[in-house]
Amino acid sequence: MARPRRDRGSAVVEFAVVVPLLVLLLLAVVQVGLALHVRATLQSAAAEGARVAAVSGGGPDLARRRIEDALGDSFADGVVESVSARAVRRSGLTVTEVEIRARLPLVGLLGPSVLVVQGHATAEPGAVP
Repeated sequence: MARPRRDRGSAVVEFAVVVPLLVLLLLAVVQVGLALHVRATLQSAAAEGARVAAVSGGGPDLARRRIEDALGDSFADGVVESVSARAVRRSGLTVTEVEIRARLPLVGLLGPSVLVVQGHATAEPGAVP
């Protein structure tokens, strides 16, 4: 069946309209996936650093070293701006608090540019200070 003359080239125009929208949608999905991966990696490193410091009684310096070691081989290492750790007393217990500040590797200008994750762990009663 032959197409009428007025429909000629309409597929090209439809393609030119739809493809940029599909590419934008694909980039948005990749961006969300990347942001979630970085957040999960940083959260895991913060929890691990706090846990190691609390269990061993090594203090904030040990927590920072453990976080740097945990992030050293990951993609998230390049986005970390600062790592802070401190030991505080709460309700008579020593708690190691860790905070990691990082910038998100954004494809576009959408979403937050700074990500802050925290980890907490209570010191074990038998841990050596």
